Amino acid sequence: MTFDASGRLPEAFLVPGGSSFMDFLAGHAPDLLPGRRSLGSADFSADVPHGTTIVSATFPGGVLMAGDRRATMGNIIAQRDIEKVFPADEYSAVAFAGSAGFGIEMVRLFQVELEHYEKLEGTTLSLDGKANRLSALIRGNLAMAMQGLAVVPLFAGYDEEIKGGRIFSYDATGGRYEEQAFHSVGSGSLFARGALKKLYRPDLTATECATVAVQSLIDAADDDSATGGPDMLRRIFPVIGVVTADGYKRLPEDEVASIVDSVWAARHERPDGPASSLI
Repeated sequence: MTFDASGRLPEAFLVPGGSSFMDFLAGHAPDLLPGRRSLGSADFSADVPHGTTIVSATFPGGVLMAGDRRATMGNIIAQRDIEKVFPADEYSAVAFAGSAGFGIEMVRLFQVELEHYEKLEGTTLSLDGKANRLSALIRGNLAMAMQGLAVVPLFAGYDEEIKGGRIFSYDATGGRYEEQAFHSVGSGSLFARGALKKLYRPDLTATECATVAVQSLIDAADDDSATGGPDMLRRIFPVIGVVTADGYKRLPEDEVASIVDSVWAARHERPDGPASSLI
């Protein structure tokens, strides 16, 4: 879009429209949507950084999301401190695994989409509505996904109706699936989910849930080279976001460090992590 010499907004900004920012872009600047770009027929998947493992789990009154900090490019560590967990709006969180550049762009567009809706409608979308909007964004990136540049988000938020947290996963085509209790996506998700199965309990406090998430990410890093465990030398720790009735909060760095230090010390006694009790 271009401005005229007077500096006034283009006509497109002054015409009444719907509450979807994605629809606005599709009508007036479709080239800004991720799925409208063409990279030819080449496969670029090995040449761009990829984010890896994300975990999410519910606890009474809320939901938690955590992500490791490593981005890989083939067999190379492209970045050691990438952030993959973000607030989607005041009462929800979104994280991504897959192509890092498109993932960050998709998160930003999703944040604007929710904010745009709230400003035009004067109210927020329901949690299901937010999950559906993200599904449409992913579907729009299908052409890139077919070229190896897939983005697979994980979405979670506080639902006022049930007074608790809910988790939604997606596939590369935009399929939306509600998960129960916990879930993980990314290259290390198989190992992280195995740890969550053994350690998760529905009565965990938020701090205990964060500890379980850290344990699962360390287990993922132990068996998946693309997942980065806590970097004890550089003091780089997972990003952990918590959503409750009070809204989204990123756990402070010192609080995450305290959890990691405690878990790491226990791992010196038992490298494979805590054993779950038999029932």
